[in-house]
Amino acid sequence: MAKDNKITFYDLQHASGCTTSPFVWATKYALKHKGFDLDVVDGGFTGIMDRTGGRSERLPAIVDDGEWVLDSWLIAEYLDAKYPDRPTLIGDPGIKPLTEFLEGWLWKTAVSPWVRCFAVQYRDRCKPEDIGYITESRLRMWGQPVEEMAKGREDVFPKVLPELEPLRALLRERKWLGGDAPNYADYRALAVFLWCASVADVPPMTEDEPLRDWIDRGFDLYGGLGRIPGMSPLFGYQPRPGDPEPFERTPRDFGLTKRNTGPASTAAETARLKG
Repeated sequence: MAKDNKITFYDLQHASGCTTSPFVWATKYALKHKGFDLDVVDGGFTGIMDRTGGRSERLPAIVDDGEWVLDSWLIAEYLDAKYPDRPTLIGDPGIKPLTEFLEGWLWKTAVSPWVRCFAVQYRDRCKPEDIGYITESRLRMWGQPVEEMAKGREDVFPKVLPELEPLRALLRERKWLGGDAPNYADYRALAVFLWCASVADVPPMTEDEPLRDWIDRGFDLYGGLGRIPGMSPLFGYQPRPGDPEPFERTPRDFGLTKRNTGPASTAAETARLKG
């Protein structure tokens, strides 16, 4: 059992001390959701093997009263299994594949284009000893220097926001993805925006973004866990003339989110279909 309610947490940070990895963010939230205090081991991208005693070259990692657990999903599952009397992260086995689908969609929709937009900042905000590693490893990963990736980013920003409409539709109907309270699906999705705020040098989302309420409440959880030094504003982006609308101003009622209770409930849609 966690000694003194504290679990050792291996962070992955920029020079400012700001957490950067979405996987590490999700784990940080998972630990707080379970009610634990964090004994944080600071560090950047280099030296992870040394910090973990040769146990891992990737983060996150935790140590719970001498027991090491690696990988963000395995950590969440471990916490639920080891501490079932505390608030649940993954309440049903079906939540995991659905959350993995949501996360994969968000990575394709938002993370991939935002990586391109903020590639230079991703490198330059690292700890000085990490710059060389990030430069070389990301060149191999992404296939081009970060300066090349970021070219034309002003044409990338307006393409991202309209694609987030399915997430807006979900959160228009409920307070959290978990319903009345956040669960691990919220933390995995919020981690995308927490990561973006750790690297963005200009806001990628508009001031009136409908997701803002959920994002702000998520960042404010657990005493402002997402409001740490080094984070940048997410809101303030202004579309250019001719750019697509960033979100639907008059969102439609989708059949997937409404129940058919008889002809009266479908009358408006029927009228539209009949013209």
